[in-house]
Amino acid sequence: MTPSLASFRRIVVKVGSALLVDQHAGRLKAEWLAGLVADLARHAARGAEIMVVSSGSIALGRTVLKLPRGPLRLEDSQAAAAVGQIALARAWSEALGAHGLSAGQILLTLGDTEERRRYLNARATLARLLALKAVPIVNENDTVATQEIRYGDNDRLAARVASMASADCLVLLSDVDGLYTAPPASDPSATLIPVVERVTPAIEAIAGGAASEFSRGGMKTKIEAARIATGAGVTMLIASGHVENPLSVVEAGGRCTWFLPHESPAQARKRWIAGVLAPRGAIHVDAGAASALNRGRSLLPAGIVRIEGHFSRGDAVIVRAPDGEEVARGLVSYDSGDAERLRGKPSAAIEGILGFKGRPAIIHRDDLVLTGA
Repeated sequence: MTPSLASFRRIVVKVGSALLVDQHAGRLKAEWLAGLVADLARHAARGAEIMVVSSGSIALGRTVLKLPRGPLRLEDSQAAAAVGQIALARAWSEALGAHGLSAGQILLTLGDTEERRRYLNARATLARLLALKAVPIVNENDTVATQEIRYGDNDRLAARVASMASADCLVLLSDVDGLYTAPPASDPSATLIPVVERVTPAIEAIAGGAASEFSRGGMKTKIEAARIATGAGVTMLIASGHVENPLSVVEAGGRCTWFLPHESPAQARKRWIAGVLAPRGAIHVDAGAASALNRGRSLLPAGIVRIEGHFSRGDAVIVRAPDGEEVARGLVSYDSGDAERLRGKPSAAIEGILGFKGRPAIIHRDDLVLTGA
């Protein structure tokens, strides 16, 4: 069964430079952006949470700085990004503001989605923006990236953001309207694949190269994004951005390709925490805390009786009941030293003990999975 955009509650939409910026004039396509934002606002009005991963800062900045066409040196790319990011953020803010929506800018590198401490910080910021009904506008931090500025197509970054934010749908707006059996530009007999149930080597072999000098991705990176997204329980969609109101076109039956996951984002995240990450220590809790965890609560410092091992914020740890049995695993919000200082104390005392207002839970329920019998 083909999914429907209206069924998803947390949607990430990735927009590439070639769609957002006029390649010849080097200007933002304001009318196209207004149409896309109208689509986003419509989904926000029904209660969906919206995030955007937007390219375009280098494409806009290179025009302002009068840099030549073609590949740029690293330092020129960084300078263009620094100038263009201001214009890009303003454009999104004004377009969303016309619908009563607030925009929040987040600049990431791939390292922010891979190193667990930074991952938790970024995840918490995204969650808070969404809770405040703001639309996070995410872009790669090209002004400081080095290796990432060459690697950094926003297809894979968007997939990592969707995974990190536990989104249930990722939309990649593209130069093409989906995945074909062969590159349609060179093979007239190529046909669209409407649904991909699993990203197999055969699917990967179909991928081609980038289509635009303003784009750093291609079908290959979109297939890699699909592997990341569906592995995290996220449904992914490739659709054409070369139409007005592109999400409306998809909802009206427009051509596109869906990539289906085999579990929900929550299930995928729990599996990752429980079975993939190696635990770095253990937290022993009292009977009350163990019971609260089994009722779906977060682990608060008041219920901790002993800290075992040395771990850093973002590491996976085992949670043990009074009899020593494992009851859960999770990602900790504090280093082991700080967790020891907070052990047995109420959450209200955290600021006084540590000197800063930290998170109230040692392990938030979204970062915890029950593993006991």
